[in-house]
Amino acid sequence: MTWTTPANLKTQVQKLWDRGVLLASMTGGESLFPRRMPLKGPDSRELSERFPEVRDWIAQLSAAAGFYRIEWRSVNHRVLGNNEIPAAIWIDQLADALGLIGKRRAAEQFAALIEQTGDKRPELLPWLTKRPMRAFELAEDWPRLLEIIGWLLQHPRPGIYLRQIELPGIHTKLIEKHRGVLSELFDLVLPKDFIDERHTGIGGFCRRYGFLDKPLRVRFRMLDSHSRLLPAQADQDITLTQEAFASLVLPVSKVFITENEINFLAFPHVSDAMVVFGAGYGFDNLAAAPWLREKQIYYWGDIDTHGFAILHQLRGVFPHVVSFLMDQQTLLAHRALWGVEKQPETAMLGRLNAEESLLYDQLRHNHWGVSVRLEQERIGFDFLCDVLRRL
Repeated sequence: MTWTTPANLKTQVQKLWDRGVLLASMTGGESLFPRRMPLKGPDSRELSERFPEVRDWIAQLSAAAGFYRIEWRSVNHRVLGNNEIPAAIWIDQLADALGLIGKRRAAEQFAALIEQTGDKRPELLPWLTKRPMRAFELAEDWPRLLEIIGWLLQHPRPGIYLRQIELPGIHTKLIEKHRGVLSELFDLVLPKDFIDERHTGIGGFCRRYGFLDKPLRVRFRMLDSHSRLLPAQADQDITLTQEAFASLVLPVSKVFITENEINFLAFPHVSDAMVVFGAGYGFDNLAAAPWLREKQIYYWGDIDTHGFAILHQLRGVFPHVVSFLMDQQTLLAHRALWGVEKQPETAMLGRLNAEESLLYDQLRHNHWGVSVRLEQERIGFDFLCDVLRRL
């Protein structure tokens, strides 16, 4: 039978719940009720040919009625005579919809959350309308999130670590766990002067709202034995804060950036040079060092679409960067070591030169095979040394 059953009606209402539509209506969202539900019933032929089944279907719908109302219509059949069959199903109010799917208690919890928000932060009510299911998931922590918002309003751009917030029942892990949601809520409540919009995302949470954050760090090695920063016998693998690195005056003219730690550690001797251990996407730790703009910078990433996307991003900070071992010759020389890139980048990258753009397009359009990549650590060490000598 393809006719609408009580189970079908329950499924329809459950979908409204899952989409957050029912909860959103509780916060002043779209009015949903009375609501006519989709109903498929027997046509005239089925009414005469399958009358016993039609009778059972009507009985089934009628027996389950209570959370919904059946609108009837009269059908005068030439064989069966006059009969009343369901013409429409109506749910008249939210409480009936919630009762049909067993969500009345959950809705009561959400109503309490609305009341708390209206009392303490009414400006967040539109967020509850927009993100009702997310808010419902946060019901247990919601009172504490409201406390955090109130605290930050009283202590704008506090200049302390999250660990130092003193609020009963609130700990660092709670804030860190909900940084994404708190960012949305802070942006709705805080005055613009309290927000540094240069910082975005989870990684920029602390700086955006004026908390102290773990300092960015730069890890590098001096590649020239005549330009040591530490005693001769000491390992020249050095890690500094972004601020300390930016203040350096290093006696080098060439800077290599590589994304692989073993390549970083094994990078051979190069006169007048240093190597920096990269961090994938994001170069905020290097951008603060103005002296890098006066150096020759060589970037060595994987030969895949993301390697070129990272190169593109780095050139947004240092436009003069030269790619290193990211060319067609290197790719083809290591054909036996190719791998597969799981989620290739497809965007247009406007900061690549003509040769890089050609190779990037060949990779993203599967010119050499499906999602081909050559990881930088697969490039032979002798091959690296030969290229460095020519460089």
